[in-house]
Amino acid sequence: MSLVPLLALAAFQASQGFITTRAPIIAITQVRVIDGTGAAPLENQTIVIRDGRIAELGDAASTLIPAGAEVLDGAGRTILPGYVMLHEHMYYPAGNGMYPDHSGSFAPLYLAGGTTTIRTGGSMVPYSDLNLKLGIDAGRVVGPDIDVTGPYLNGPGLPIPAVKGLRDVDDARRMVAFWADEGVTNFKAYMQISREQLKAAIDEAHRRGLKVTGHLCSVTYTEAADLGIDNLEHGFFAATDFAPGKTADRCPGAGPAKSALAARDPKSPEIQDWLRHLVMKRVAITSTLTVMEISVPGQPEASAGALEAMTPQAREMYQRSWRRVQQDTTGRAQREYQAMVALEREFVRLGGLLVAGTDPTGYGGVVAGYANQRMVELLVEGGLTAVEAIRIATLNGAGYLGREALIGSVAVGKQADLILIDGNPAADIADVRKVLTVFKQGVGYDSRAIFASVKGTVGWQ
Repeated sequence: MSLVPLLALAAFQASQGFITTRAPIIAITQVRVIDGTGAAPLENQTIVIRDGRIAELGDAASTLIPAGAEVLDGAGRTILPGYVMLHEHMYYPAGNGMYPDHSGSFAPLYLAGGTTTIRTGGSMVPYSDLNLKLGIDAGRVVGPDIDVTGPYLNGPGLPIPAVKGLRDVDDARRMVAFWADEGVTNFKAYMQISREQLKAAIDEAHRRGLKVTGHLCSVTYTEAADLGIDNLEHGFFAATDFAPGKTADRCPGAGPAKSALAARDPKSPEIQDWLRHLVMKRVAITSTLTVMEISVPGQPEASAGALEAMTPQAREMYQRSWRRVQQDTTGRAQREYQAMVALEREFVRLGGLLVAGTDPTGYGGVVAGYANQRMVELLVEGGLTAVEAIRIATLNGAGYLGREALIGSVAVGKQADLILIDGNPAADIADVRKVLTVFKQGVGYDSRAIFASVKGTVGWQ
């Protein structure tokens, strides 16, 4: 029997209670479609779903509804592709370096928020993640499709009990080989890894057709790109390329590095050459503005839904820290945040692959599902259009995973992973929060019912 966490099994074995639509043929009529490609919305469309795939998509006036189809009225509503987000976790911070497993609440929360595919961004309990994936794939648990990332690849020096410190280069290679054999499909390098250890990990992962991302510090973005890394996390917040006094294989501290980068003009030749180098090396960048904004005074508190999802203790701990952040009146955090957002925009302008994730860590407040919706809002607040932001959160992620032929956009032949929204995010991006139904492989789940079912479960148990 799979070792899927008992809370997940207990709460979601009877998933029928959350399913609103499960018919061989479904037709959604007179609906607006934002297809995930970055194209302008299509108005008054009909989508026909047959056996979990999109069978037809076209103007409602000319698209025939098959006999026997279950018909859903989409008037005034919008269809988006299911989100494909690449920095997610199945744990949540509890303080003192502890990150307890939250797969029982986070798996359904991700789906309720519209996220149909995730890549975990590093695992504290890898067997839990792997078994959760098995449970979801078998239909025993409600949640998104999961690409599991192995345990963190890091050198010594991190005060988190669940993270191993690599001993040497051979240890890095062995660790990748072991977890690849166990079934993970991605790896994540962390802040104290050396260049030699990172190179060994990348080479072993690539030998097996797998990918490596990194939340780096000791290794610069340029060094990692030259070593062949596939992805870099947290936008440009973690870059140490311009840190004063940076020495090889040593983390100079995130604060000074961020300040030094934020002080540079994104249009300067130095920064332009740096960004173009990353683009040329085909390194994807994951934007995680949700976890970054919690340290910026003036950014809003977590949504009402996210607060209700927390245990009373977790909510109190989060709100106490959030109020402390608001007391900073220097303006430094705001300036640095805006500078990093500008670098993300410039990376996109230069042709770089920007993908999205939420990273539910920090001091809390980044809650699965709710944060995925907030991530799309933040991309728009950062200067992108709604259709650009939706592409980053959907098709770009699918492309990184190599599954753009199956997921990531609304197109005939693709898997029917869709979000039905009561509103128009192209006109008001806040409408991404108005999710009615999330379709995963053509099965429609009641978003509001799932959200309601896990209130008060996020936090130290």
